[in-house]
Amino acid sequence: MADPVPSVSILLVEDEEAILKLLATILARKFPGVALYTASNGRTGLELFKSHIPDIVVTDIKMPEMGGVQMAYKIRAIKPDTKFIILTGDPGKSVSQDSGEKGFGFDHYIMKPVVSGVLFAAIEQCLAGIAQQNS
Repeated sequence: MADPVPSVSILLVEDEEAILKLLATILARKFPGVALYTASNGRTGLELFKSHIPDIVVTDIKMPEMGGVQMAYKIRAIKPDTKFIILTGDPGKSVSQDSGEKGFGFDHYIMKPVVSGVLFAAIEQCLAGIAQQNS
């Protein structure tokens, strides 16, 4: 039987190479039917987004070249209904200040170190929301 969820893709943006590789590996195993794109900074992430228009973006906030919040604003200008899962080692102060004051909402915030089950649950919630939008 065909999967009821249309083809979905995820963009993973993380500047720490070891974390990027680990997350990409576990996400590919957990969600084998999802196309996964990876980038090591916000600038590359934005370019990949423009090429592939993924449904979900999992991103770090503090990165070289372009941070996650700046990248998110540019992505939302292209596709406003993009789901965002934010990964951060910061206890939330800078994320909420960077995004909240400008009226920008993220779908999920996940503290580092990332617990795979928490990330999986956030992605599953995003996938459910996408499926609902497409039905």
